[in-house]
Amino acid sequence: MPHKPKKPCAFPGCPNLTDGRYCEAHASQANREYNKYRRDPDSNKIYGRRWKTIRALYLSKHPLCEQCLKAGRYVPAEEVHHIKPIAEGGTHEESNLMSLCKSCHSAITAATKNRHR
Repeated sequence: MPHKPKKPCAFPGCPNLTDGRYCEAHASQANREYNKYRRDPDSNKIYGRRWKTIRALYLSKHPLCEQCLKAGRYVPAEEVHHIKPIAEGGTHEESNLMSLCKSCHSAITAATKNRHR
């Protein structure tokens, strides 16, 4: 299957080509800036190294999107979703987690945010 052509890194002044938004040299720096300026500071306490370990373990056990699987599609999972959000008293327990593809996670998140308005 052919791949998309690579595009320039989004970091200002970087000439490297990449498949994602940032090249490998700038991905961690861009993530740091996102966490510093755009993300709620309390979320850094919740989603630290422990969460990354839990997330990786859950994705290895559940490699397919659970929503797509119910619909009969086999799509690799990219994200782990909390069924009951941490802000509402949810936990990182496996019974409260769900592996999802990016589009399913975005749809659930948008529906949840609209419900709270």
